[in-house]
Amino acid sequence: MKLKKVQLTPPQFLMCGFGITIMAGMLMLKLPVSTYDGISWLNALFTATSATTVTGLVTVDTGTVFTLFGEAIIMMLIQVGGLGFMTFAVLVILFLRKKITLKERLLIQEALSQTSIGGVVKLVLSLFIFSLIIELAGMVLLATVWVPEYGWMEGLHVSLFHSISAFNNAGFSLWSDNLIGYVGDPLINLVITGLFILGGIGFTVLVDVYKKPRFKKLTLHSKLMIVGTLIINTVALLFIFFAEYGNPDTLGGLSLMDKFWASYFQGVTTRTAGFNSLDIGSMEESSILFMMMLMFIGAGSGSTGSGIKLTTAIIIILTFITYLQNKSEVSVLGRTIRNNIVMRAFSITFAGFITIFFCLLGLTLTDPELPFLEVVFEVFSAFGTVGLSMGITDDLSAPGKIIIIILMFLGRVGPITLAFSLATIKPDRIRYAKEDVYTG
Repeated sequence: MKLKKVQLTPPQFLMCGFGITIMAGMLMLKLPVSTYDGISWLNALFTATSATTVTGLVTVDTGTVFTLFGEAIIMMLIQVGGLGFMTFAVLVILFLRKKITLKERLLIQEALSQTSIGGVVKLVLSLFIFSLIIELAGMVLLATVWVPEYGWMEGLHVSLFHSISAFNNAGFSLWSDNLIGYVGDPLINLVITGLFILGGIGFTVLVDVYKKPRFKKLTLHSKLMIVGTLIINTVALLFIFFAEYGNPDTLGGLSLMDKFWASYFQGVTTRTAGFNSLDIGSMEESSILFMMMLMFIGAGSGSTGSGIKLTTAIIIILTFITYLQNKSEVSVLGRTIRNNIVMRAFSITFAGFITIFFCLLGLTLTDPELPFLEVVFEVFSAFGTVGLSMGITDDLSAPGKIIIIILMFLGRVGPITLAFSLATIKPDRIRYAKEDVYTG
């Protein structure tokens, strides 16, 4: 009797790939050589999931629990999770001098959120080389601060770890207080934020800017990402600055220049990276609510970050404005956005809200003793694979940690990808008569 060959769709293949990577990471982190005093299976799974989904939420202190080998495993998981395991699969295939099949090109297209399969292999090679160059450059710049402070070996290790973590928007740090100790250091602030902004803006945007340096010649997606990133980062900086200005536990005790650096860093890191130079648990409630919105929006399509994506939020805002203007088509910068893109944007947002709602509902049942606002913040952070926390991650119960693990996984692969992987898609051959439904 012959076994039937299982044919996986691109979304199903990507989900399985992430799942296998996480399981392999968990097994490696559970090895005695990975930790100083051992780690539970659940914490190993949590750490592997957080690293592979480039989230940054931790249940154990990375710098004190894991050995150099364990930290190297975490860096590897962050790199694979950030660039995508399909990127590394393609590199192995090319190294073995084999041809990239049509199915593999479709998988790459799905992994990098491309609209066509044309040039996807070249894009993979470009983003891999670019990533290595940027991460090495980031390490060298960070080493100018940390080598004098920690010595050559430790300083280079710390610099490489944070450079990889920052570019891949992971938010993992080797210090228990993250980057609070460098709140006013201009170089640390600029290098770390520069790395995760480049990683979070999207690989297609970076390639587009490289090929067409003039703004007018860029694609509409690149224009929206660049303008949107500048606007949202500026708004975030100003909001954090004024909301926290008089808070003695955050900006209140800092000099004016340090206030600026802290506001800038915390404003731009919230959408994607998960690093923090301020104590999140001590921030004002208005700042917490604002940061949850930023985490839900997230990074750019085809980037190392998650969330519903900045362009998705922009399309929803443009659709709302179009409705108010009583227009039939959504347009921006002299271009019309197709209706299927608008429908996808609303579907992604709705799927995100539903995912967050049910996970939050689950956590209120498993961990009712935890403060509600802190739980909500944790959920938004996990969904956006951001990694910021108000300090409750290690206090979660075992079922609560499992819910966050599932949420980090869903946040990285996307609820829509999950829906596509489970659904049987059939062509729509039947059209029905139209009829109005009253809304609003």
